[in-house]
Amino acid sequence: MRVLGVNAVFHDPAAALVVDGQVVAAAEEERFSRRKHGKRPVPYSTWELPELAIRSCLQQAGLSITDVDLVGYSYDPRLVLPSSELDLGDPDDAIRTDYARRAPEALATAFPGLDREKVRFVPHHVAHAASAALASPEAARAGGSSVLTVDGRGEQISSLLGRYTGGSLQVLASQRLPDSLGLVYENLTSHLGFLHSSDEYKVMALASYGKPRFADEIAEFIHATGDGGFVARSPEWSRWAPRLLDGEQWDPRRDTDHADLAASVQEALERTLVDLATWLHAQTGDRVLTMAGGTALNCVANSRIWRESPFEEVFVQPAAGDSGTALGAALQVSADEGELVAPMTTAALGRGWSDDELAGWLQRARVPYTTPDDLAGEVADVLAADGVVAWFQGRSEFGPRALGHRSLMAHPGRSENLERLNDVKGREQFRPVAPMVLAERAPEIFSDGPFPSPYMLFVHDVRPEWRQRIPAVTHVDGTARIQTIDDERTPQVAALLRAFEARTGLPVVVNTSLNTAGRPMVDDPRDALELFGSAPVDVLVLGPHLVRRAGLFQGGA
Repeated sequence: MRVLGVNAVFHDPAAALVVDGQVVAAAEEERFSRRKHGKRPVPYSTWELPELAIRSCLQQAGLSITDVDLVGYSYDPRLVLPSSELDLGDPDDAIRTDYARRAPEALATAFPGLDREKVRFVPHHVAHAASAALASPEAARAGGSSVLTVDGRGEQISSLLGRYTGGSLQVLASQRLPDSLGLVYENLTSHLGFLHSSDEYKVMALASYGKPRFADEIAEFIHATGDGGFVARSPEWSRWAPRLLDGEQWDPRRDTDHADLAASVQEALERTLVDLATWLHAQTGDRVLTMAGGTALNCVANSRIWRESPFEEVFVQPAAGDSGTALGAALQVSADEGELVAPMTTAALGRGWSDDELAGWLQRARVPYTTPDDLAGEVADVLAADGVVAWFQGRSEFGPRALGHRSLMAHPGRSENLERLNDVKGREQFRPVAPMVLAERAPEIFSDGPFPSPYMLFVHDVRPEWRQRIPAVTHVDGTARIQTIDDERTPQVAALLRAFEARTGLPVVVNTSLNTAGRPMVDDPRDALELFGSAPVDVLVLGPHLVRRAGLFQGGA
């Protein structure tokens, strides 16, 4: 059975394709449209149909729209309550719901040959839950799992706690709107001068610079209720820190009230999530917890759940935000049809090109390049000499993390490389960059977190003896959001890490996403060439091919 999944409601429009229970493709529309999170200029139109992502998924599988048996749409307009009952103050609610109601017609119009009767609505949080529990290898090995989803909002709830067995979901609790941990965090993000539904990760990074001195006061507004639910309402943030203007430049080390406010809300969020996970475990006794929803991209909170909840294993779906609901909708519809759903083994589900196709892009652009016999060794030489490398390999990642397919890399032993990379990307200097590390070496360098950690969704402590050796990837609080690398998932990166260690003694390189501020991650060769031509990057690796910026390194073209 061939099932297409679609997200096109709040933000992060995306598509996914599941064939005979196997995830074969998944992609976010922003990678094609080049509009981050699917947002157009103000006023935002955040419910665009992911036509380009759908076409890409079908093309990768060699299918046409007429080959699709069913479509899962990750929102059910039949469940939506009137805005007056929700008290969210969102003027777009009625328009959004009407848009979702018309989704079958919109899809059939965009893709002639698709029978609108094939479209099935999947409740938003059920899609989140399926994207985690049905995709988790840990859950598959255990024969089922508990599942926790938390985000801004679905049709009428903002969280779901339940249990998956045999492809079926048992809902044990949910939190009705307007209480929403995700919306509170979004509201704080706006208050701190960032873009909500986009920049929440900046608040998480900022929190590390502060002290949670307002946490007890904020707990009045954010806390678990002991029954699988919680209270989460936005207070008047200005009582603790004045509102910042969008884009205002400031330093968290100087503007301590804002950092302390972020730390306090982060602490309240973490406490509430740990309480929810603990309550859920008491109901299920499961060994494995699976998580999704935008709040599950908060890797600091995920790590605290891993440390403090009774669950032995925690799996977070790598596209945990709304884009992942496209995957969850497809998986849930497949399971509902009796398909045996296989867990996902990689997040590399986007577009890819053959070596010859990549060479063709370089030739058409008239860019001199080489195809080294020892690519890993040559790139390791550049990194060891403190060069910045744009790395483009294989299929693009599904989700917001660069996982060794579309990455910027640098030397982790130079503390100045944090500021340097933030300058290259045009982003705030308080933001950390992450380490890639060989999986077999990770426990000797990092601690207090799960291993392996292939999707960069947890933070680990950097062991004290390593903090001065890899300062570029050690955050202000002594932690790092690591990605463990193995030969099966990313053999080219594993080879590079071994070559880099042979030259420097460090089995770690800096990894940050291959993009510049405000733009989606690089996806195709054109994007990679554009970034290389406009940003101070020393080397571009495009598959097996290497492009050097003229005159910077010996052998440059």
